[in-house]
Amino acid sequence: MEPDRSLALDDIRLGYRDFWQLPLDVREGAFETLRRERPIAFMEEDPLEEFPQWPVGPGFYAVTRHADILTASKHPELFSSAKGITLQDGPEEFQEIANEFFNSIIGMDDPRHARLRKIVSGGFTPRMLAKVEADVQASADRIIDRIRSTGSCDFVTDVAARLPLEIICDMMAVPPERYDDVFDASNIILGGADPEFAPPEGTDPIAHGFGAAMTLVNIMNETVEARRGEEGDDLTTTLVNAEVDGERLTDAEIASFFILLCVAGNETTRNAIGWGLHHLCENPEQRRIWQENFDEVAPTAVEEIVRVSSPVIYMRRTVTRDGVQLGDVVMNENDKIGMFYWSANRDEAVFEDPYRFDVRRKPNDQLGFGGPGPHFCMGAHLARREITVMFRELFDKVPDIEAAGPPDRLWNSFINGIKHLPCEFSPA
Repeated sequence: MEPDRSLALDDIRLGYRDFWQLPLDVREGAFETLRRERPIAFMEEDPLEEFPQWPVGPGFYAVTRHADILTASKHPELFSSAKGITLQDGPEEFQEIANEFFNSIIGMDDPRHARLRKIVSGGFTPRMLAKVEADVQASADRIIDRIRSTGSCDFVTDVAARLPLEIICDMMAVPPERYDDVFDASNIILGGADPEFAPPEGTDPIAHGFGAAMTLVNIMNETVEARRGEEGDDLTTTLVNAEVDGERLTDAEIASFFILLCVAGNETTRNAIGWGLHHLCENPEQRRIWQENFDEVAPTAVEEIVRVSSPVIYMRRTVTRDGVQLGDVVMNENDKIGMFYWSANRDEAVFEDPYRFDVRRKPNDQLGFGGPGPHFCMGAHLARREITVMFRELFDKVPDIEAAGPPDRLWNSFINGIKHLPCEFSPA
């Protein structure tokens, strides 16, 4: 898809929500203009009409070039994660609760980040990963078998969302009867301003979001109590009983990590799979290349799906001291930056013909799992495995699957989400 370059430089307002409702080609054109003319651009923030008690934010710097995002990612001492990962700040009391629920290790700096990541990574042993990879295959089998006789379905809710949801819940020993609760809660948390996930009329939207978070906390607390002192190879048992340098995770830290998995692991992988089908159907010659030689093409095809879909649009960092220079811009303490992975993954300086979907693209230095540094996605290997296995099952069992309409996009500046994608195929 070629970008629509009709939006003038001074009309690009990444801090306003109406920008994120624009067609994707207009968005791509806007980011191309920023990379070319104002690669680190100061953006004002949108006053939120539904939250009049919230102060209007001071604005942020939008970092749109691949090279500048690499630089910021490699210097956490200058660009901190500890003041939040999204650009909009609420009142102080809101931020305290949000940090408790949503930030987990992704919203921390060293040394605390390193301590928690070391404990959590202890759960990703070779034995654990081998079990998870087998579970991915079994889960994908079940998901496709459930829909293959129907001839049509909502690809997002019936296929793309089911795989990472089942895998994360199984990893954390969450019982199957709670899967739908996890799915609904994660949709609310990331739904943002999208009307489909808005609270019922008369319900406070902040309370609605925190209520969804509490649903996940309660599910995890129940699971922790069931696994405490037990033996098992699930991640919850490992985290409950793990000790590194004499320290253990608290129940609150485990619950916060579970929310992170539900949001970062579930939502991002499901959107990569959803966008993957869309782009393969839009580019039938690329689909044919992959289907005819699946195993050889899979590694580059998966990287290309992650690059083009860019499930996490941006990640915030906060400047730690005055006089920090990034590119041609000098920033000061507490200035916010948004590292726009969506834009970096289309940077003409890095990717030849960046708007072409190419399943054999190589090299492919995509930043869909974040930039290099301490916050590179811990679940990148698992996400790649899930995407690979799901498309193998689709090509094997419903090889003529086609999108039957355009993707119904999530209205969100943080997650490049698809809510629904109708699809059709020959029933088995």
